[in-house]
Amino acid sequence: MTDAATEKQPAPVDARRAGADRRRRTTSVLKHTGLVLVALLMLYPLLWMVVSSFRPNTDIFTEPGLLIDTFDFDHYPNGWDALAYPFNTYLLNSFIVVLGSVIGNLISCSMAAYAFARLKFRGNKLAFVAMLLTIMLPIHVLIIPQYVFYAQLGWINTYLPLIVPKLLATDAFFIFLMVQFIRGIPRELDEAARIDGAGHARIYGQIMLPLMVPALATTAIFTFIWTWNDFFTQLIFVTKPDLQTVPVALRSFIDAQSQSDFGALFAMSVVSLIPVFLVFLFGQRFLLRGIATTGGK
Repeated sequence: MTDAATEKQPAPVDARRAGADRRRRTTSVLKHTGLVLVALLMLYPLLWMVVSSFRPNTDIFTEPGLLIDTFDFDHYPNGWDALAYPFNTYLLNSFIVVLGSVIGNLISCSMAAYAFARLKFRGNKLAFVAMLLTIMLPIHVLIIPQYVFYAQLGWINTYLPLIVPKLLATDAFFIFLMVQFIRGIPRELDEAARIDGAGHARIYGQIMLPLMVPALATTAIFTFIWTWNDFFTQLIFVTKPDLQTVPVALRSFIDAQSQSDFGALFAMSVVSLIPVFLVFLFGQRFLLRGIATTGGK
């Protein structure tokens, strides 16, 4: 009877803990392996383009792998001088447009965000809602009236249609991003500044801007990447070859080469990706910080 009443002894605590650790390690290994495979799958087109920029043209579309049998380094010098102007001309044009767009968005969007977040005026909420609604307007709806308007001003084949709107806070996404960030800054700082006699200009310039560095960095990075990769608007407003930017030049590159010298095209595509890669590499810390501090408010 004593034997029947004997209960089964539980497994030792150390054994259970060791088993849990093994399962946790196995799950972690499987999870990271899956993430690496997915990352390689997503990066494959980019890696294939980089590898193809060193392959002979006859091997580009016959070799889907990433291993190179024969290196061809002539694609880069040939592609650099393949168009009407050297490729550094288009790189410089893109940098001009990007620099103007970044400065314009940083100044205008931060001022508009401060007004929406801190100033009290009639129609504040209505104007904020109207601003957010502009996010839903596709560029294809606006491009015709914009072209007519800029043509009447004589701005076609200049960089003004690409830069001036940035100075007028037309990117509602960045305004919303900064408004969310400013709302997270304690209003006690504003009140203390007013007690010291500071006005809105001083509060904006000496208090808000230094605290908004993560949001400003996020705006600068996204503006750089989006403007650098913009093809449609730059194609519409800038048609002169000496003023064309990198995306338009790459499209012209295909026409100039009669769709034959893809090696040179891929080589110049790799060159055009270097600035974007460097900006993301050095600004990643600010980008993650800006998203983390604005997404939850």
